[in-house]
Amino acid sequence: MVEDSEFDVVVVGSGGAGMTAALCAAHRGLRVVVVEKAERFGGSTARSGGGLWIPNNAVLREAGVTDTPEQALTYLRHIVGDDVPDDLLRTYLDRGPEMLSFIREHTPLEFHWVRGYADYYPEAPGGQARGRSIEPDPFNADVLGDELANLQAPYLPSPAKIVVTAADYRWLTLVARHPRGLLRAARVFVRRFRRGTLLALGQALSAGLRAGLLTAGVPVRLNTPLVDLHVEDGRVAGVVVGGDELVRARYGVLLAAGGFEHNERMRKEHQKAPIGTEWTSGAKENTGDGIEAGVRAGGAVGLMDDAWWGPSVPLPRGPYFCLSERTQPGCLMVNGAGRRFVNEAAPYVDAVNAMYDGNMPTWLVADQRYRDRYPFAGRTPRQPFPGHWYKAGVVHRADSVEELAKLIDVPSDALAETVRRFNELAETGRDEDFHRGDSAYDRYYGDPRNRPNPCLAPLRKPPFHAVRIVPGDLGTKGGLRTDTRARVLREDGTAIPGLYAAGNSSAAVMGHSYAGPGATLGPAMTFGYLAALDIAAAATTDHRGGTP
Repeated sequence: MVEDSEFDVVVVGSGGAGMTAALCAAHRGLRVVVVEKAERFGGSTARSGGGLWIPNNAVLREAGVTDTPEQALTYLRHIVGDDVPDDLLRTYLDRGPEMLSFIREHTPLEFHWVRGYADYYPEAPGGQARGRSIEPDPFNADVLGDELANLQAPYLPSPAKIVVTAADYRWLTLVARHPRGLLRAARVFVRRFRRGTLLALGQALSAGLRAGLLTAGVPVRLNTPLVDLHVEDGRVAGVVVGGDELVRARYGVLLAAGGFEHNERMRKEHQKAPIGTEWTSGAKENTGDGIEAGVRAGGAVGLMDDAWWGPSVPLPRGPYFCLSERTQPGCLMVNGAGRRFVNEAAPYVDAVNAMYDGNMPTWLVADQRYRDRYPFAGRTPRQPFPGHWYKAGVVHRADSVEELAKLIDVPSDALAETVRRFNELAETGRDEDFHRGDSAYDRYYGDPRNRPNPCLAPLRKPPFHAVRIVPGDLGTKGGLRTDTRARVLREDGTAIPGLYAAGNSSAAVMGHSYAGPGATLGPAMTFGYLAALDIAAAATTDHRGGTP
């Protein structure tokens, strides 16, 4: 084994959790290195929406959002239940705002409230219909210099210099329907003339964190995959990377290498069928390396059967994660029997769980009026679907509902009856079957000009369209069990000395639920931050002559 170097802290993974931890450790006076398997930094964070769900943070207070820690804890307890220890929920809520203030102080990033983007269960006790999510402001990435070329590509490409935030996206989906859509489109167009290389969403978050690391002098070693952990006298004392290179860590190793969404073996071992690696939107390098290394070191795992699910369209170039498409009026989802089975506008984890409850294959069915009014999977209103989508069997089109049923192999009479019933409900504005449009979350991506329900409209105008929907995800949710200091735990609940985990390498603090937009990155960055603080505390104890 080649021993190459020694640091105080080794961080495995350069997503939001890893870079936050590295930045915090550096500002505590520790020598830090980030090792990254991919040829670019950012991981799934750079491919994400970049939102953060962190109740009671300073950005929300500055925007006038009224909230209390007690409300947020009530909400989390209600949706998470007994799946996560209460001390983890409390720690997240107590320390998340502190983490965000640290990021604002030590990076060029600034954030804004995504007004109205409701919690996923806003009517639950403690829920917020106005929303608790924030996102990065458009970020001038020229501060990165040559390092900008090493940023992970976004999930969806956009035209040159077109920068769209999550707050923009809501109204851009209504560009053919609402004056605010046109106004927002104009704002986005004007933004392209601002000087510098502007980024938004997860690209902005990743670039801003990397800018902080550059200022702090923290190296990020790309093309450096984790092989295994290095253990000495029962303590994790470094990592083996590349072929046979040992990088020592005097005080701690943080595993922040993402989940196992691209590991076919692990997915089939832990998750229900149908499952695979072709429907995930996570970074392709996320193959569970950190989780498996932690298990070999004695770590326990949890939530391995779960993921950050979302109904997705299996396009030939890769999955498209549906956000607004399921919510907007004029569409419905059916199973192989031609029947509705879910509130189409439900939080995406819930929609996929309903799909797995015997409702696959799944199809989204819409009429031409829907296609005339709203974008779909990157296609503008009225823009035809590409021919290769039809050839791949992803979409079908017919002049009647009965003909469409034959194309997607569902009973014609059943689909016709489903559409008839749905149309009847849509006319009244009340979905008595599945309550679509009842929740403030449902209505966020609805059409306010569509009355009486912004999420419901009958399917009447031919041709009719069917789009295949699969159980996609943003990444897996299961991983190493950790405590409030992000230390990796053994099965008996004791901590493995020197080993920490955060982000999708750890079992999610959200349990089997999902609090709201940004409830992946908010906890990931918070527990990465807490890991760094704990490592720094151990280093201080060691310098004073104690035992870390």
